[in-house]
Amino acid sequence: MADEAQTKVPGGGGASSLAARYRPQTFAQVVGQDMVKSILSRAAREDRVAPAYLLSGTRGVGKTTIARIFAKALNCVHAPTGEPCNECSACRRITQGSFVDVVEIDGASNRGIDDVRRLRDAVGYAPLEGRYKVFIIDEAHMLTKEAFNALLKTLEEPPARVTFIMATTEQHKFPVTIVSRCQHFVFRQIPEATLEAHICSVLEREGRPFEEDAARLIARRAAGSVRDAMSLLGQTLALGGGASGELLTAAQAREVLGLAGREVMDRLMDALARQDALGVARLVRELLAQGADMGFFLRELGTLWRNLFLLRQAGSEAAAVLELPQRETERLAALAEIFPLSYIHAAWQMTLESQRRILTSLEPAAGLELLLLNLALLPRLLPLGELNPAILAGSGGNAISSAEASKAGESSGTTERGRPFAEGAASPAGSESAPVASSSLADSEKKASSEKAEASRRFRPPEHVRRTAENAPLQEESSVSPQHAAGDEVPPWLDQIPAEGDSSLSGPEKTGQERDDEQSLSEQKQVAIRQDTPAVASGEQKRDGPLSWDDFLTFCERREGIPLNILRQCSGEIQGTRLCLTPYSQTVFRQLRRYTDSVGKAAGIWAGQTLELDIQPPRTERRTSAELKAEMQEHPVVRELGRIYGATLVHCAPEGEE
Repeated sequence: MADEAQTKVPGGGGASSLAARYRPQTFAQVVGQDMVKSILSRAAREDRVAPAYLLSGTRGVGKTTIARIFAKALNCVHAPTGEPCNECSACRRITQGSFVDVVEIDGASNRGIDDVRRLRDAVGYAPLEGRYKVFIIDEAHMLTKEAFNALLKTLEEPPARVTFIMATTEQHKFPVTIVSRCQHFVFRQIPEATLEAHICSVLEREGRPFEEDAARLIARRAAGSVRDAMSLLGQTLALGGGASGELLTAAQAREVLGLAGREVMDRLMDALARQDALGVARLVRELLAQGADMGFFLRELGTLWRNLFLLRQAGSEAAAVLELPQRETERLAALAEIFPLSYIHAAWQMTLESQRRILTSLEPAAGLELLLLNLALLPRLLPLGELNPAILAGSGGNAISSAEASKAGESSGTTERGRPFAEGAASPAGSESAPVASSSLADSEKKASSEKAEASRRFRPPEHVRRTAENAPLQEESSVSPQHAAGDEVPPWLDQIPAEGDSSLSGPEKTGQERDDEQSLSEQKQVAIRQDTPAVASGEQKRDGPLSWDDFLTFCERREGIPLNILRQCSGEIQGTRLCLTPYSQTVFRQLRRYTDSVGKAAGIWAGQTLELDIQPPRTERRTSAELKAEMQEHPVVRELGRIYGATLVHCAPEGEE
């Protein structure tokens, strides 16, 4: 937190910005960053200075400010000391930027190797006026690769009484060789409460009365950056603060900064609870007309869902984590009771995942409207049992009892505002808020139940089986393959055919047609088994005509459990009683060996005789890269990738080569 004794920058006039006028001049005045302040202050006090320091973190959190304070502490007339006095000639000249031994460089403007060479030449000279030569490189990540390489030796072994301080917002752009030669300190974002206290302190020193909500709003908008907070505060005072001595209100801050007020969030929550798509569209149009900050609005919405989730999940125990006023906590707790926990969690996740996509979209307004409409219609997208189990209970679902549905509905909230989420808000058939799928779900379940009951009473086999039964010779039960008796694959409808003499078809209610069906059911079942049983096992004749590999692939298309995609990458040939397969590659060869049994069994059924499966390793053929590339360009997968993604085949090499 800022020290109350913090002074203005010497020479800072009234026309300067708040960030410049209230820049900290000692470690104690810096807002936050306690760990970094203590380490550097102790290093200056004990005169144990490292050759190089790397300060990284987000914008406006004190990196350059601390670097200047550290330079003053090293060159103060009272050094070694943990804090600069800010009264001696060295401290005042460093503050003004006119001290010859403290050089501050903009890395974006002096990023080339020639600039670093001049810097390296200046390092060789001893300090002229102070105790240390300090080189501060701001935005150091902008240096080129050659410039970084030129600094390596200097950073590792600089002359005595020389130190480098590099500040950056993008530490990931630094070469590892540079980072390993520096003491690296990561600056954290300033907590909102600390930033709010700093804003209040500045307003008090400016002599401006203010509302606490206004300071809290500016601190939240600054997102952990002290410099952003000072800039926003100066903007608010200049445009919305009125005359000196006039009260700074939260309404003025919202109007100046383009921020949505609490009433906007209340209207949005009301529209979402009522699933009012038209109300959501009107709200988005008003936000755009007011010039609201879309990024801040999304952040506020995500924070709101997070607070509602914690309050809905943990109740009053979550108040300590939220760090909100008691009145605000009670308001959010009442709002959280309107929505089910599953809805709040899903809405929170959708908001967080949509932030970057909306802000970087070519149509951010349309993206925001789509997000809010999705949130309004989210109950129709989530599983019915999670949002309102009473709907399932009312539609005849068996997954939840009526008592359980009633209990779940009560826990979902029963206020008028949350009518779509409350138990008994409206019947599933007549309520607009009920998902449209509920009635169709009930109808489909009733229809399926009716069909199942009808099938259990009387079964008629498929049409192709009846046609086969009329034309094909019948087969005795004794000729059924032992393989089928052992549990081989049977058509899924076959188990529904009742056995001969089944009692389910007996009784006085049978019609003449049913008796005819009963007499032929056993015969039809045996015909179906014969069609799917290897002829070698049942004594049938072999397949007429020549056996071809293409016919076998066509046969496999109608069977399950056959690796058809692997077989298509093989060449096949029937040689007597052998089916010879030659895969195109070693990978296909290894995969095909796992399916030997299923492929051999399917081949026997297809040929009507036992076929011995012979899988031969792929033929090794030495081809040039150009030949392989020409062949691969004609491959269907490569051509499809080129058509969809515009991909281009660059290089092909034989297996084992690069």
